[in-house]
Amino acid sequence: MGTGNCIFCAIIERKIPAKIIYEDEKVTAFWDARPVSPVHVLIVPRNHIATLNDIPMNDPILSDMGHAARIVAQKLGVADSGYRFSINVNRGGGQVVFHLHAHLTAGRDLGTFLITGAIVLATTWRKLVSRLRGTR
Repeated sequence: MGTGNCIFCAIIERKIPAKIIYEDEKVTAFWDARPVSPVHVLIVPRNHIATLNDIPMNDPILSDMGHAARIVAQKLGVADSGYRFSINVNRGGGQVVFHLHAHLTAGRDLGTFLITGAIVLATTWRKLVSRLRGTR
């Protein structure tokens, strides 16, 4: 199942404790030890696959992970309000642990956050442009 020093394999094999929220024969889902949002669950295949790039052709693991995400989102009460399901690939994509995993995050209204950020950025940009034009 696992590889020698993979932390996620150790969690799956119960060698390292974790707050497991869902498990079946294909995947295990547990709370992230360093959450970035109020709901932050990792969904990992039970078989060690290093990255998304290493999934064998015709392997249904992404479907299995998606199915687990739907169950976890329902269980946590965020299926209807909304959640993110994302996979980081390799170091340049933000992957830190090299065992394929998806992040299920929720609890922050991402749309409002992005709109607010865009408004602040646009306002700041206008002020900067105005100042630069005024100093010519």
